Amino acid sequence: MAEHLPAALRRRIGIDVRALAAFRVALGVVLLIDLALRARNLTAFYTDAGVLPRSLLAESYPLAARFSLYTLSGGAWAVVLLFLVAVVAAVALAVGYRARLAAAGSLVLLASLQARNPFVLNAGDTLLWQLLGAGLLCPLGARWSVDAVRGRGRGDAPGERFPTERSRVAGPASALLLTAVLAVYVSNAVVKLRGEAWPAGEAVETVFRLTYLRGPLGGLMPESPALLAAATYGWLALLVASPLLVAAAGRVRAGLAGTLVAAHLSMAFTLQIGIFSVVSATALLPFFPPFVWDRIESLAAPAIERFRSALDGISEPPAGGSVAADRGFGGATLSGVVPDRSIRDRVVAAVATVLLVSLLAWTAMGLGVVDVREPVAAVSDPAESDWDMFAPEPPSTDDLVLATATTADGDRIDALYGDPVATDRPPSDARGYPTARWRKHFSLLSADDTDRVDATLAHLCDRATGFSGGETESVTVSSVEVDVSGNDENGETRVVELGTRECR
Repeated sequence: MAEHLPAALRRRIGIDVRALAAFRVALGVVLLIDLALRARNLTAFYTDAGVLPRSLLAESYPLAARFSLYTLSGGAWAVVLLFLVAVVAAVALAVGYRARLAAAGSLVLLASLQARNPFVLNAGDTLLWQLLGAGLLCPLGARWSVDAVRGRGRGDAPGERFPTERSRVAGPASALLLTAVLAVYVSNAVVKLRGEAWPAGEAVETVFRLTYLRGPLGGLMPESPALLAAATYGWLALLVASPLLVAAAGRVRAGLAGTLVAAHLSMAFTLQIGIFSVVSATALLPFFPPFVWDRIESLAAPAIERFRSALDGISEPPAGGSVAADRGFGGATLSGVVPDRSIRDRVVAAVATVLLVSLLAWTAMGLGVVDVREPVAAVSDPAESDWDMFAPEPPSTDDLVLATATTADGDRIDALYGDPVATDRPPSDARGYPTARWRKHFSLLSADDTDRVDATLAHLCDRATGFSGGETESVTVSSVEVDVSGNDENGETRVVELGTRECR
């Protein structure tokens, strides 16, 4: 029995190198998607002409203002330049060209971008940088990469394939990556079970009453209490079953991971939650076992061979003519193979171990399983994590916005969307938000935060001027909250004016 334990452990904490390759490609693509979505409001969120000038960032988050590369300049040109550098790093990561360096560069640039405006971040942003950080310690370039073909992957030689039973990376780094993902599901499951709406089967129905959260197909969801209750229990069941992602192996693990991927991608079409869905789907790729990648590789074999041939034509052979195909990387080892225990490998393995223990401790403190130590509480509260999505109770208030600009000609336009509006806009004319980041910005904005409100109004003055093509006299922004907790769709409405600014 005891002799089988190491093999069983490797099967559960190990990651197929082809899964890591797919994970690397998906990470690169997600980074590109994130940059493209952010670029739509580049001036609004990341320049001094936007809603958070660097001076305001320094007041709220002094460390972020000090270390973010995006605070070196307040001009749009500098942000565009950094975006282009980030695009290059993301493409290099996706194709596996100097994958480790590309992952490190992408992590630095992503952290700097997120630090530039913490008021527009969500759980997907947190998970993305954690995946990049954990992936940095794994051999992301071992397969399906430029590095592997050119012999720099340290996990694959040019033109050589791993035997299936020897293609699993197992070690502290792989355990860290899997645990980082599992912690999200376990934490969310525990918090949801502590509420009332999820165990009662009412949560999904409440979420789809919130018009400000509706994605492209959100309004097409059938208003069937039985169907929405089934969706509630189905998602809760997946969260409760999530420990099987590590505890199980083979087809059970593949089936659960595949179901979770499908569920996340469906959320991308029905809910306005930014990049969270695609980041979550990416996070599940390392859980798929070898037989899945055997099938994918057999289907993609012709394209892979063409890719290898193209790169072989421009590659130089490695020193000595070959590379050891089965050497370890970053503290992770290939099961059944003696690793190269260099000083770097030992250091990276130690770092992965410390991060793994820290992650487990942080998760346990966040869930109240262990007491929060005073030094930890002085820095941050583990209970205030990003993994309480729609938990313990989903929001019961539809949070909309009225952003009205008056032009020099006396016309009224919507300062967020640019279209004409009524002279005296009633609360029923309130709208959702152009993007998930605008929604996050306004959800964290209150009338008491006068500096941020004033910066937002100043930017909306410029935005309205761009829409109208003429001078803007003034801008007024109000928050409209509609109670959707009851069966009556016309619930109580509350209007709170955030502020008014003369634009001239």
